[in-house]
Amino acid sequence: MQKMLILSALLLLSGCGHPSGVMTPVKLTAAAPKTAQVDMLVATTRQPSGNPATLFNGERSPKPYMTEIAVSIPSKREAGTVQWPRKLPPNPATDFAVTRVRQISTVPEGRAWFRQHIEGGHALVFIHGFNNKYEDSVFRLAQIVHDSNMKATPILFTWPSRASLFGYEYDKESTNYSRTALEQALRLLTQDPDVKDVTILAHSMGTWLAMESLRQMGIRDGHVNSKIHNVILASPDIDIQVFAKQFVEMGTPHPKFTIFVSQDDRALAASSLITGRVARLGSIDPTAEPYRSKLEQAGITAIDLTKVKSGDSMNHGKFAESPEIVQLIGQRLMTGQPLTDSNVSLGEGVAAVVGGTVRTVGTVATAPLIAIEQPRVKKSVNNVGDTLTSDPQSKPLAP
Repeated sequence: MQKMLILSALLLLSGCGHPSGVMTPVKLTAAAPKTAQVDMLVATTRQPSGNPATLFNGERSPKPYMTEIAVSIPSKREAGTVQWPRKLPPNPATDFAVTRVRQISTVPEGRAWFRQHIEGGHALVFIHGFNNKYEDSVFRLAQIVHDSNMKATPILFTWPSRASLFGYEYDKESTNYSRTALEQALRLLTQDPDVKDVTILAHSMGTWLAMESLRQMGIRDGHVNSKIHNVILASPDIDIQVFAKQFVEMGTPHPKFTIFVSQDDRALAASSLITGRVARLGSIDPTAEPYRSKLEQAGITAIDLTKVKSGDSMNHGKFAESPEIVQLIGQRLMTGQPLTDSNVSLGEGVAAVVGGTVRTVGTVATAPLIAIEQPRVKKSVNNVGDTLTSDPQSKPLAP
């Protein structure tokens, strides 16, 4: 009952949503106002819906699918926002609108698309989080690519989410269902000679999928493919102990890891309650011990967005909805530089935005993360939607 109350409160906070069925392409006429366009390749383990307005639903498919999609973005809008249409069909002058959809049936066809849309050999793979429709992740990636001005070829990996706040367990199992497909997609990408480097940007529950796929790759090969340079985990919905194991088991050398955390993330507070009151990686205070020392030992950059304000009432999408943060990501990617280089000004730039809580570390140490201490967490007794608070007393984790 307590879990249902928490989720109900978060449902109220999340708003009423938007019109469904926006994937039917809209034709742009010569008289249409000037808009920007984002072209992306979408790989999915979702089941085809049979409806061109939705393309794919939230059920699991026994085989993956690839689709080429173009999204038109209106010129007058606030950075960090997705302009959903109030009615269908979308109006490209005021709304995000799909302008092209083409199914891709073979790997060579997918590689041909990549060669046509190459951006300096840099590829960005985005993995969405919990409670997402197919169209949600398409428009979110289009917003991130446009607002960041990144020079990278965007690839979306969307997994079967039922897009319901009450479907947490189903969604989590869907990430497990999809981990081998994502691993295979990453292998195909890194095997392409036109690809110089790959950055993975994963959000929320999608960070679990990213870590599991990289862990599988590491177990098979002894390490993650060297072309995967950067892994960015935004609001990671991962048990801290499990993350420590995943990180170690993917082998060395590691990609450069950056995590965006926020102690006021209400979605992660609910996730912590659902999963047995275990603290989530995305809600830690990276300046507090033992996290600070362990992150430094592992060479992981932790950027604290707690002080960043956004339009997200759950404080769960700050990485994409804060214009300053998403632009910083793009400014690094557009030059093909690692996000976590200690000799570049990323840390200083983020410090100016978030109030100074940035930890940038250089080399990866061999010390395992499995010694991280796990604080016990307890629920605040004030309101149902309150975040969880940490018990200052903690005990060491077992390896």
